[in-house]
Amino acid sequence: MSMNIGKDHAALADKFNQDEPRVNWHDETLWFVRQKRDKAAFGIEKWEDLREAASQIKHNVLSKLDEYLVQFETEAKKNGITVHWAADGEEHNRIVHSIFKKHGVNQAVKSKSMLTEECHLNDYLAEHGVEVIDSDLGERIVQLAGQPPSHIVLPAIHIKKEEVGDIFHRKLGTEKGESNAQILTETARQHLREVFLSRKIALTGVNFAVAETGEFVVCTNEGNADMGVHLADVHIACMGIEKLIPQRKHLGVFLRLLARSATGQPITTYSSHFKKPRPGQEMHIVLVDNGRSTQLGREDFRNSLKCIRCGACMNTCPVYRRSGGHSYHHAVPGPIGSILAPNFDMRKNADLPFASTLCGSCSNVCPVKIDIHDQLYKWRQVLVKEGYVDKKKAVAMQAMNLVLSSPALFKASGKAGRFMMRLAPFAVNNKLNPWYKSREMMEAPKESFGEWYQKNRKK
Repeated sequence: MSMNIGKDHAALADKFNQDEPRVNWHDETLWFVRQKRDKAAFGIEKWEDLREAASQIKHNVLSKLDEYLVQFETEAKKNGITVHWAADGEEHNRIVHSIFKKHGVNQAVKSKSMLTEECHLNDYLAEHGVEVIDSDLGERIVQLAGQPPSHIVLPAIHIKKEEVGDIFHRKLGTEKGESNAQILTETARQHLREVFLSRKIALTGVNFAVAETGEFVVCTNEGNADMGVHLADVHIACMGIEKLIPQRKHLGVFLRLLARSATGQPITTYSSHFKKPRPGQEMHIVLVDNGRSTQLGREDFRNSLKCIRCGACMNTCPVYRRSGGHSYHHAVPGPIGSILAPNFDMRKNADLPFASTLCGSCSNVCPVKIDIHDQLYKWRQVLVKEGYVDKKKAVAMQAMNLVLSSPALFKASGKAGRFMMRLAPFAVNNKLNPWYKSREMMEAPKESFGEWYQKNRKK
């Protein structure tokens, strides 16, 4: 499934914006989810205390991550779980595939996991003859459509129900033109039921792992992780090393924050604890670094590892809502993805920190108080210094720096600009000006503020 490698955010967003009704619908739908989040959050008297507690717990985890990882491994092994370590996505994929080869299995069922999306596990296994069926309804829709998810919680938010009907007609044999949500959902249930019953290996992600007990928690609204795991002979859980929390009692903080931030629910329908395999079952957990240690070493950016993948920053972001998740060409889109992606590859993802208005709404809704908009700004500085910015933009910024650092040149440029906008508006209102693509240039004022102030300062 292509992540639109080779195209930048602006070009991909421009493509998404060609369908204005879809853009408006996408915008309104995500804002509706944001409003649900606000209602759920304001229903808790000490919401801000919860956010602060979660942020401080995660700060503690990141400050002693090595100790907590060793503790988790020790306790998990005591529970009968096989623990694997993967330095990067490629090693993670090889480890997972080795378990399939050990059991002679070439089919699996998988619940939602952004880590496996990050590592491109489905594609890797497909290349090695292993079929993976995604069991989350949204994930299954985009899988059948041959697309990556566009949102970490609402993976098919960009697809309308009529389009789901077309996909199911082609892939699952529903009636042509069927768009009744209940019928489509029932079709998916019947289709997945056979998958659950026949797959011997189940893959899941991990929402939280408890260092104290060696257990991990998977949160779903559909129960698909439970169905897959409890009917399979082998459970493989894939986890980024930052997903740890110190003690089981801390789960109460995060479970109260996660669903409210993600969808406005009090709690996810299923918060499933996995501690030890049942008799006769194998349980594996793969602990994956894949650039997280590098991010941990970046003082300005390590707070991004606090993320609990709720998607609240995407639901509130005015850029994400009107550009679509696929415009970010990274497994995790939106504001949080834009501060994680450059850590993986600065050159390929240099455009993403600029896909923001720096309005701060993302930081305001983040349940673990990540300073997302500050990190976006700091990444811009890093990328410019490292030379990863488009040359035209770099030249334009140098010109602006020259103008803004010289009062005389600034005044002269202002007068020239106002003169041109009054006498030759076509000079700026044309397709060569990216600003003009979405808006008209404002009417030029007769004088600058400085000129007005000089005239009126004594009045």
